[in-house]
Amino acid sequence: MDRFVEIGSLTKVVTGTALARMALSGVVGLDDPLERWLPATPGTGITLLHLAQHTSGLPRLPPRVSRRDPYAAFDRRAVHQLLSRLDAIAQRPPGRQEEYSNLGYAILGEALATAAGTTYEELVTEYVLRPLDIAEVTANPDPSRRLPATGRFGRPRRPWTMHGAILPAGGLWATPRAAADLVVRLLVERRLGDPAPSWQTAGPLRWHNGATRDASVFAGALDDGRWVLIHRLNGAPEETDQAGVAVLKRRRTAS
Repeated sequence: MDRFVEIGSLTKVVTGTALARMALSGVVGLDDPLERWLPATPGTGITLLHLAQHTSGLPRLPPRVSRRDPYAAFDRRAVHQLLSRLDAIAQRPPGRQEEYSNLGYAILGEALATAAGTTYEELVTEYVLRPLDIAEVTANPDPSRRLPATGRFGRPRRPWTMHGAILPAGGLWATPRAAADLVVRLLVERRLGDPAPSWQTAGPLRWHNGATRDASVFAGALDDGRWVLIHRLNGAPEETDQAGVAVLKRRRTAS
C-alpha cells in the first residue's frame, strides 16, 4: 500500500476540488472568463466552470498528440500557443454540450496556477491535500517507490510523460491508501463540503475513472456512504469500471 501508482484522470477530481476551494476563498470565481487569468482569445465565453464541467466546447485532446507518448511535448509553452486561437480550436460554443476534455483540464490547471501565483502541485497541496490530511499524492514520486506495469519478460514499462501541462488532467500518482482517502474524505465524509463539479454523476452515484497506457482506476460513492476504489495495472479501463460498479451492486444486495 506504500507504492505509488498512476491515478490518471482521477487527477481531475483534485483539480476540480481546488477550483471549488479557490472560489470559496474568493481567489477565483467559478464564472470567471478564461481570459481573466490567461492570455486567451477574448470573447469565447469559456469560463472556469465550463472547463471543470467539460462544457467548454474544447476537444478531448490537444492538437497533434503522438500515440507513443502523447503528452511528452505538451508543455506550458504549447498551452500558451493554443490560448490565442481557442476560438478556432473549440468545436462548439461553451455551455451547450458536455464533451470530456483533457485539453480543457490542462488549461483549467494553468489558469488556477496563475491565479494562485504558484505551481499546480503547490496549489493542490494548499487547497486540497493538506486540508484532507493526505500526503502521498504527487506528480513525481521517487522512482524506487513507483509500482510500474510490466511488459514482455516482466520488465517494467516506462510510463507516459504526464508531469507537463497535462498534469492537471491526469498526471498525478498516489499510493492506493491515499487514493482511497481521497474518495472517502471527499465523497463520504465531505470534509471540504459538497463534491466538486469534476465528479461524474449517475443517479445516487458520484464517480470518476482514469486511464493511462498501463493503468486504470475507478472510484465512486453512493449517497448511503458505500464507496469503492479499484486500481489495475495492465487492465482494460472498461473492465475496471465494470468491476467498480459490480462491487457497489454486490454491497447493495448484501445490505
